[in-house]
Amino acid sequence: MVTISKDTPCFYLTAVARNRLPAFRTEALKRIVTNALDEARRSGGFAIFAYVIMPNHLHVVTDGACKPSDVLRFVKGIVSRRVIAYLKEGNFHGSLEKLRHQETGRGHVYSLWEHHSNVMLLTSEAVFMQRVNYINQNPVRDGLVERAEDYRWSSARCWARRTVEDEPLRMDLDRIVWRKPR
Repeated sequence: MVTISKDTPCFYLTAVARNRLPAFRTEALKRIVTNALDEARRSGGFAIFAYVIMPNHLHVVTDGACKPSDVLRFVKGIVSRRVIAYLKEGNFHGSLEKLRHQETGRGHVYSLWEHHSNVMLLTSEAVFMQRVNYINQNPVRDGLVERAEDYRWSSARCWARRTVEDEPLRMDLDRIVWRKPR
């Protein structure tokens, strides 16, 4: 259970695709990302309270069960491996070329992410809810949908308590202990 406070902060994470490429524009890639986020959550042992997958970036709100660097390692690592594997299996050579970089000593040829990710500590329920609302309204602000709940690849329906049977990614909202009644 999580109580949002200065002693037990949550984290707001932003990860941007390399060169702001629209790496997540297709439904298939967004499905891969939601599955990878779920895998990262299970592997890393952290909760996901909100998310959105935009064409060239994603936002996630997690609990403080892990250090932000560890959460980013799980999220970015697993998403990257799954997306690049999909592109290789589908022979999406043009997309792979856009992700190609100088080979590292570790043998990596492709890079999905910008190197600098944004992490913000959420130390109050008010700031936490501001970030959740920002995330859920992101597709509306970008003109992808008129209502946040209509965007399939975000936590908006979970927060509105209107999930669909095939919800791409369920939130861990039952793990939040609210100090102020909602």
